[in-house]
Amino acid sequence: MRSLAALVLVMLLVGCEKVSVYKENNKNGKPLDFAPKEVQCVECTMQLEKKRDSAQAVLTNGRTYFFDDPGCMALWLKNKDYSTMKLWVFTRDTHRYIDALKACYRLGEITPMNYGFGAYEKKVKGCVDFEKFLRMMYRGENMKDPAIRKKYIRE
Repeated sequence: MRSLAALVLVMLLVGCEKVSVYKENNKNGKPLDFAPKEVQCVECTMQLEKKRDSAQAVLTNGRTYFFDDPGCMALWLKNKDYSTMKLWVFTRDTHRYIDALKACYRLGEITPMNYGFGAYEKKVKGCVDFEKFLRMMYRGENMKDPAIRKKYIRE
């Protein structure tokens, strides 16, 4: 019985790694690197596994928030003044972080939270700018809507 209790304790301690939804002291405002499962999305709390489809918001105080999906960033930004924030999104075409306001967003992609907006640095067919992307997310016009999903998924 003692060995079972010790095993349970060890398993609990191993599973209690420190995961953060933000990092402090990002004074230069650039996107931060992270290891798999080191940070989690501030909107949906999913741990980030990789950079693909991730986004970051850097506040003026240097605090950086992480998002696993561009749609999560959009929802988090709702009713916030993001004009003083630096927003970054990882692109599918150039595989790097760019200014999220300059990216174009194409609906119909497979993304971690299934909102379906992939970010691109270069204009691609069917992409929309940042403001339209936000409006579409706020109206629920994303891949979570069965009618929208039906347009993009061929069965």
